[in-house]
Amino acid sequence: MPDPSASKSAVASSSKTSLAIRLRQRADLLREIRQFFDDRGFLEVQPPCLGRDCVVDAFLDPIEVEGSQVGLVSEPDSPSTFYLQTSPESAMKRLLAEGAPSIYAITPVFRKGETGVRHNVEFSMLEWYEVGGNAASAIELMGGLAAETLNTPPYKTLTYRDAFGQHLGFDPIDIPIAELRDVVGEVDSSLAESIGLDRDALLDVLLSERIEPVFANDTPTILTRYPVTQAALAKPCDDDPQCAERFELFYRGVELANGYDELLDAEELKKRYEHNNQIRISHGRPALTVETTLLQAMRRGLPACSGVALGVDRLLMLRVDADSIEDVIPLPTTRA
Repeated sequence: MPDPSASKSAVASSSKTSLAIRLRQRADLLREIRQFFDDRGFLEVQPPCLGRDCVVDAFLDPIEVEGSQVGLVSEPDSPSTFYLQTSPESAMKRLLAEGAPSIYAITPVFRKGETGVRHNVEFSMLEWYEVGGNAASAIELMGGLAAETLNTPPYKTLTYRDAFGQHLGFDPIDIPIAELRDVVGEVDSSLAESIGLDRDALLDVLLSERIEPVFANDTPTILTRYPVTQAALAKPCDDDPQCAERFELFYRGVELANGYDELLDAEELKKRYEHNNQIRISHGRPALTVETTLLQAMRRGLPACSGVALGVDRLLMLRVDADSIEDVIPLPTTRA
């Protein structure tokens, strides 16, 4: 009769071996990322995970921490609520405003309620800022990093407008909203009905359902010049005010990185934050503080720079052909 204890021992040994391999895979990737940026003169920094405010995004929800739990309630100007950061963007731009050179960080970030095959509430983000950089230099770095870590062929670029024109046959910025809604209705009539006349939401459906699947090959594709209504923290294009210097990297069907030629106008940032809060409220989300430490830093002056955020766990998934983000995070939120 087989010895049950021997079988259990073999399973435990296999599990330990698998864990050791996964830990080594992650460590090797992190080492390569650091070497890539160190070789190019970037300085690694460690932004805080906990802050008194956060980036005001229309759809990302930060995890709140009561000020009393932080232990600073007696300090002058201490807020009643702190936030686990959804991105190191605010802290890193504050460093740039204080005179930091080109910098990068690999840091934990947190997004409330984000779970799924490619999502975990806590995940690792690589973010970098190149002082004096622009969209072109950032795109070159994105392509270089993909080649270095994933052994990819040369990347291709495609403007947002050209992507819709080539694959759907219309200009996404100029198409009448009623026609756009009809196109989305052909994909999902109930979704088109619920979205209504929100142009950007309608475009997002078509991007994810009709265009991104075209990028599911072994050539990295960088989508550029998004509509200015989707600029986030990117500046408008100098040659076309309808577009923004925002760009995203897709590889094998995965959205891997998002970057900007960074907005420098503090008052424009305030307007965008206020607009994002309106969207948050319309979707039942609480408004976030607009007068942030980032806004204050930008009023003092942010140097011209480009910035990119990249999901490290997704990068590792692609590198080792993992099916789920939980396969590459040793202790995901579901088991933390």
